[in-house]
Parts: sequence; structure tokens; C-alpha cells
Amino acid sequence: MSIQAGDKVPAVTLKHKTADGIDDVTTSDLFSGKKVVVFAVPGAFTPTCSAKHLPGFVNKAVEIKAKGVDTIACVSVNDAFVMDAWGKDQNVGDKVMMLADGSADLAKALGQVLDLTQRGMGVRTGRYAMIVEDGTVSEMLVEEPGAFEVSSAEYVLGKL
Repeated sequence: MSIQAGDKVPAVTLKHKTADGIDDVTTSDLFSGKKVVVFAVPGAFTPTCSAKHLPGFVNKAVEIKAKGVDTIACVSVNDAFVMDAWGKDQNVGDKVMMLADGSADLAKALGQVLDLTQRGMGVRTGRYAMIVEDGTVSEMLVEEPGAFEVSSAEYVLGKL
């Protein structure tokens, strides 16, 4: 069952590559006392994710943060090294925090698992965006498989 608006984000640890190495980022650390926009993509370097999803949030980061958002985070079922390389490839800088959900723990906890095993990609996260305020989901915007609309930066901006 998918997490809904009004639910607390479950306790999960993600990974973030920094200049000093790989850091653990707990959902508590990420969300406590903050307003955060998280968007999830099925895979780094994949077509829609690289051409539209991540670039949209990079391009709209200033506008999104002007709405009181402390952090914009991108999550994918990839390792922290891949997320870091993708962020560099996409010129993310400090606009979007690139988070690795390598074992799909967050995807599972949120009820957002996308099984792409038949396509050779294994278990991934579905495409979604969520607005989280102090650990509680205020908006959960889940895409239908193959769609890209309600999790876009433009759509999320309209929900803030």
C-alpha cells in the first residue's frame, strides 16, 4: 500500500556521496523540521529521467526553494557513486540532493516498488514526487507506469 498525504515518512537510511565519502542520510535527518520536495526516478541516466525529470527540478530549484522548501532531493534505486556521477553529468551542483536507495528500502517502505526484472533492470522505485513537511507527507504525487506529469517540477511547483 502506498503512503498517503497525512502519513509520516517511515524510518529509512539513504546514501549520499560527498567530497568526504559516502554519508548515511536518515529520513529523520532529511525531513525533521524542514519542508522537503523529494522526487523519485526509476533509474539514473535513463531517458525520461535524464531528459526531463531531473533537469526540470534543477531548472526550477530557485522557484521551488522560494516557496519555503529547504531541500530538493532526487532518489533512485542506484548506488551513491552512480547518483553522484549522474548529478555531475546533469550539472546539479547544490540545487538537488542526489540520494541513493540502493536496496530499494525507501521504495518498499513507501509502497512505490516498480519491478522491472523482466526488462533486465531489477527492482526499482516508481516515478513520484512528494512534499514532506516536518516528516509528514503533505502531497504524494504518483505517476502511472510510463507517465511523466504529476511528478514534474512544474506540477510540484503548482502544489507548493
